[in-house]
Amino acid sequence: METKIAFFDSKSYDKDTFEKVNKNFGFDIHYYKERLSMNTVSLTQGVDAVCIFVNAECDARVIERMAQNGVKLIALRCAGFNNVDIKAARQYGIKVVRVPAYSPHAVAEYAVTLMMALNRKVYRSVYRTREGNFKLNGLLGFDMYGKTAGLIGMGRIAKELIKILKGFGMNVVAYDLYPDEAFAKEYQVKMVTLDELYEQSDIISLHCPLTEETKFIINNESITKMKYGVMIINTGRGKLIKTEDLIDGLRSHQIGSAGLDVYEEEANYFYEDRSDKMIDDDKLALLLMMPNVIITSHQAFFTQEATHNIAVTTLQNILDFAEDKPLVNEVK
Repeated sequence: METKIAFFDSKSYDKDTFEKVNKNFGFDIHYYKERLSMNTVSLTQGVDAVCIFVNAECDARVIERMAQNGVKLIALRCAGFNNVDIKAARQYGIKVVRVPAYSPHAVAEYAVTLMMALNRKVYRSVYRTREGNFKLNGLLGFDMYGKTAGLIGMGRIAKELIKILKGFGMNVVAYDLYPDEAFAKEYQVKMVTLDELYEQSDIISLHCPLTEETKFIINNESITKMKYGVMIINTGRGKLIKTEDLIDGLRSHQIGSAGLDVYEEEANYFYEDRSDKMIDDDKLALLLMMPNVIITSHQAFFTQEATHNIAVTTLQNILDFAEDKPLVNEVK
C-alpha cells in the first residue's frame, strides 16, 4: 500500500524540493501550511507518517492524538528533536527519525557570515552608503587573525567551522562532553572547561544540542565570566540563550555584539511574513533595534545542497520504516 504522509509547516521551497525528490520514492504526500499542534493534529487522521520541522508542537497530547489517528512515524526534516516528546512517542509505539547531517558546511559558513558582518559592520555600512553617507565613523572592526574563538559543542558543524576559522589564523578552544581528541589534535584545538572557554574567547559560537542540561547555557552567570566585549553567535537553538540576560549583557557592553539565527520564542515569527504587523514580543523588538545585533530567520541551513539532502534523507527514513528496515537515523 502507498505510504501516506502529512507534511506540516510547508513552504513553497519545501514542496518544490520534496516533490522533485519524491519522484524516486512515490509517496502520497499531503502538504499543509500550518504547523503541527493540537489545533492541526486532526489532519493526521489516516496517515502513516507525519513530516515536521523545528517549530512543530509535538508534545504528549499531540502524540496521543496522532497514535489514535493511526500515525506510526514522526519524520523530522531537521537535526534537532527537542520539540518532540520522545518518551511519549515510545509509549504510544511511534518511531521518531531525523536528519542528523544535511550540510554542516552550510551552517558553519553561515556562522562565519554572522561573525564577519558583525565585526566589520557590513549591514550598517550598506544602509549608510545607500543614503549617500560614506563616512567610516562607527564601522571599526578587528582582525580575526590571532583572536580566539570558543565553540560550545564540537560536532559535525563545529568541525567544519573550526577548519574555516583556522584558515583565518584564529586560535580555537572548544568544550564538548565527548571530545574528538584526534580531530582536536589534528587541527590544534584546545579542549577546555566552560569557564576557561568563557574567559579566553573573543568570539563564542554555540553548536550544542538543546537539552535540559544546555537550556539557557548562556545566562547572567556565564556572561559575567566572559571577556568584556565578547561576540556571541547562535546558529543552534534559541533556548540555548536566556534572552533577557543577553539583553542585559548587551546593555552593559559585557557582550559587544550578537549574531542570532535562532531566537528563544521564534515559533510565532520565524518563517512567516509579519511585516504588516506590530511585533508584540518586547525582547525581540528591542534586539531588532540594537545596532550591534543581527537577527536572521533560522536560515543557516538554507542552501540548495542542504535542502536537497534533507529531502533525500527524510524520504529514505520513511522508506526504511515502510519496508521494515533498520532505522539508521532513529531518535532513541
